[in-house]
Amino acid sequence: MTPHDRAPQDRAPHNRWLLRTEHTTYAVRIAGEGRWAELTAWGPHGVETGESPFERPLRTHFLTPADAAPAEYLPYGMRPFTGAELVVRRAGQDRGTWWTFDSATADGDRALRLAFTDELQGLRAVLCYETVPGTDVILRWTELTCTGEDELRLERLDSAAVNVPVTGGARFTSLTGQWSQEFTRTQHELTRGRYEMASTQGVAGHAYAPWLAVQDAAAPDGPTTPTYGVALEWSGNWHLTADAEPGGAVRVAAGRVPHEGAVRLAPGATLTTPRLACAFSPEGLEGLARVWHRYERLLSGDRMDRTRKVLYNSWEATGFDVEASAQLELARIAADMGAELFVVDDGWFTGRHGEKGGLGDWHPDPANFPDGFDAFIGEIRATGMDFGLWVEPEAVSPASQLYAEHPEWVYRIDGRPATLVREQLLLDLGREDVQDFVIATLDRLLGDHAISYLKWDMNRPPTERGRPGGAPPTEQDLDAEHVAGYLRVLDHLRAHHPHVTVEGCAGGGGRVEHATLARTDVMWPSDNTAPLDRLAIQYGYLHAHAPHTMSSWVTDAPGVFDPRPRSLGFRFVLAMSGVLGIGADIRTWSAEQRTEAAGWVHRYKEIRDLLHHGEIRLLGSPADATCGVQYEEGSGARIAVTAWNTGRLDGAPLVPGRPARLRLRGLDPAARYTDQRSAAEYSGAHLLHYGLPFAWTARYDAELVVLVRQ
Repeated sequence: MTPHDRAPQDRAPHNRWLLRTEHTTYAVRIAGEGRWAELTAWGPHGVETGESPFERPLRTHFLTPADAAPAEYLPYGMRPFTGAELVVRRAGQDRGTWWTFDSATADGDRALRLAFTDELQGLRAVLCYETVPGTDVILRWTELTCTGEDELRLERLDSAAVNVPVTGGARFTSLTGQWSQEFTRTQHELTRGRYEMASTQGVAGHAYAPWLAVQDAAAPDGPTTPTYGVALEWSGNWHLTADAEPGGAVRVAAGRVPHEGAVRLAPGATLTTPRLACAFSPEGLEGLARVWHRYERLLSGDRMDRTRKVLYNSWEATGFDVEASAQLELARIAADMGAELFVVDDGWFTGRHGEKGGLGDWHPDPANFPDGFDAFIGEIRATGMDFGLWVEPEAVSPASQLYAEHPEWVYRIDGRPATLVREQLLLDLGREDVQDFVIATLDRLLGDHAISYLKWDMNRPPTERGRPGGAPPTEQDLDAEHVAGYLRVLDHLRAHHPHVTVEGCAGGGGRVEHATLARTDVMWPSDNTAPLDRLAIQYGYLHAHAPHTMSSWVTDAPGVFDPRPRSLGFRFVLAMSGVLGIGADIRTWSAEQRTEAAGWVHRYKEIRDLLHHGEIRLLGSPADATCGVQYEEGSGARIAVTAWNTGRLDGAPLVPGRPARLRLRGLDPAARYTDQRSAAEYSGAHLLHYGLPFAWTARYDAELVVLVRQ
């Protein structure tokens, strides 16, 4: 805790607190005559020394001082015009909160709690801060307690607000898209006004990721531009707003969205908002990506050191037609190519002959496995591979036995028709009896059978989201209860089945956020596996998420948005940029293709530790004719580069073309590197200045290069 001299707009001295991460400092003080906390500096160590970039005259016109302040969190009432993070109403009273600073608790420069109270309204709010050791991430959240005798209605309850000083407006980078086109890197510049993203689909969603990066638009989008980022840790409905405000500042706020428009806070009760992860890097979007990757490696805990095995998934080969002999044929071919894990996808359970049946009745179909399910698994494991299974625990088919026995377990509104999405309904996972059923089902499957991998899917959002027979709708918080139930089941899997690797999926990349990432091992970014489409998806994904979380398959899928054909090598190099899997109908592959595949799998296994633990640099983008990803070991001893040709060729040998070049970054210019495969030698200066050469042809359109430092 560091004393701070009186700020120009304060009439009495208050304290300033410094939070320090590995490379950054975040400075907060009490301002507004003890009515709010505000940011004074955020950036590299030492940035707190000097006048704050947010300093402003005390006087304001047609605004309140709170409206113009770089406040950390303010309620409606105190901040009436430029946006509040909290809107509270007391029964029979006007909405609005006017609180004052109560107390502070600091744990050195690692954690901070600032408490504010409104005694008339009966509200206590605690702004919470916590640094994450070994990273440049600060976690922020708010704890709200009803201290009065009357319940409170929380109409908006964001987690935190983040302020960024800008001089030329703001450049926002977000990850947008739709099903089969998730994580498209999108940029907007905003001088004044509001940028907003949200999802009310009960998950993070395919349209927008709960993630945003902010830069000063006056600076180029380059590797030396200071870049700020936020990511919301929440598996349900959410929103994020970014306001370009008068006076040269951007204010970003994010939080969960109440399902029924407000959340009830009973006397004596405390509500804790989701955590908002806040990050800074002086090295542009790519540097910010490395900050997020380090954080996600910490989220993985000791499971980070678990080998992510090369899987084969049979969905694209057989669809719902899961039959033991065909699965075993695929398994033997996959094992010969070096696969270490065989996953049976949708269609293995009773009543599942298409989209219209079976969900909820999670028992292996005897007709599909005439010699028994365990005998089938035994034959898979005899090939040397582990066995995995696809499940969709939150879904139920109207024709299932589960629905016949428990129609009350489904979200519905009395008197209203139910909307089917993908011919299915959604279980109310906020109910404890539904959670118990899901846990018992997974315990039975994982306890009775030798299953070491579970792919958890979710293929529809909630509609008609009601709970007949429960509390009045205005007293329900269905979205938060579903999230709590979902996380309870995942936590149970971690605690009781630690040997099982869990893959997260929601119709592709619809549920990729930190709460899920902390409880799973890999994520499925998209159902689109076409090569050039997938390249753009993974390029965006790696801006926010680490390679060790990115499951990626080699398939024969044609392009949806970019149908230009690409080689089998292109598809393998693309898939091995994360966690390699194969999903094609490999029965149709020639002997030559299978041999090539085995070679790529072998090369991937040699360097997957580097790919999953290394620091990355994004070399160009899919819009460039040549682009790639650079991975570097912490010691700098090895560097891997995955490179792709996405555009026109140089015309050689008909005309005197030259190889394409991909400039590397972050190397020691004086060091010497040897290409492990070709034995070519390069100086660091050469690789930085000229780059790696790639003589692309129509058939040679991707490469994996491993450089060893001499």
